[in-house]
Amino acid sequence: MSAPDDDLPGQGLGLALPRFEAGWVWLCGAGPGDPGLLTLHALNGLRQADVLVYDALVGPDILGLARPGAVLEYAGKRGGKPSPKQQDISLRIVELARAGRRVLRLKGGDPFVFGRGGEEALSLVEAGVPFRVLPGISAGIGGLAYAGIPCTHRDTNSVVTFLTGHDATGATPDGIDWAAVARGSPVLVMYMALKHLPEIRRRLLAGGRAEAEPLAIVSHASLPDQQVVETTLGACVEDAEAGGARAPAMIVLGEVVRLRSALDWLGAIRARAERAPA
Repeated sequence: MSAPDDDLPGQGLGLALPRFEAGWVWLCGAGPGDPGLLTLHALNGLRQADVLVYDALVGPDILGLARPGAVLEYAGKRGGKPSPKQQDISLRIVELARAGRRVLRLKGGDPFVFGRGGEEALSLVEAGVPFRVLPGISAGIGGLAYAGIPCTHRDTNSVVTFLTGHDATGATPDGIDWAAVARGSPVLVMYMALKHLPEIRRRLLAGGRAEAEPLAIVSHASLPDQQVVETTLGACVEDAEAGGARAPAMIVLGEVVRLRSALDWLGAIRARAERAPA
């Protein structure tokens, strides 16, 4: 049963957001974690979906925005832990849609940025299931912004490269030309790279990056327990361990990291709150 129109996001703003039809799948990005970074389209989907098939990086505050009575199905994949196979997830989404459910496939960040959303969309095409894509704020952009690190700045870089730290087998990707990346991109933003950081460091140094180049590791980006370890490429492995860096984490390498000393707006807010009288 659909939510009343006055319960849907955008109604009071004069926005005509789409109605979620039975038998459809919406592939939705939930952003890096802070519920405030959800799009209106994402909230609209949450308020109408019959079933949420959600990933490990979608937190309880976001799941709590689902309409009453919605079914929550976990389909998270975490490195090194038992996880559902991608084929099984895709088949389950198709099965639910064919049963006439309104299926919200909720993924952390953006569904098409290292999120396997493209694979799931192709499965829906093959099955003849109608779908909509709701982009989300990728952690490689929004998460770094919460750490006070811009992806680009005209004084440092006009190029940024996004890459994943592991391939489909869980190993450091051999399909990446690490030497070319090291030479050609002044800023590297790495997803899911913490586990393989020693090997990634080795390959980047071999490709010509300097040991003294600044690097930051942002754990649990945009969440209340966000943690940032600022270090260098040469010392990143040891500092990550000493600083307690933990997955999920974004890693950024390049001169933009130095801007954090001035742009750490979230740290300034927290410091102001700590100084405020009780």
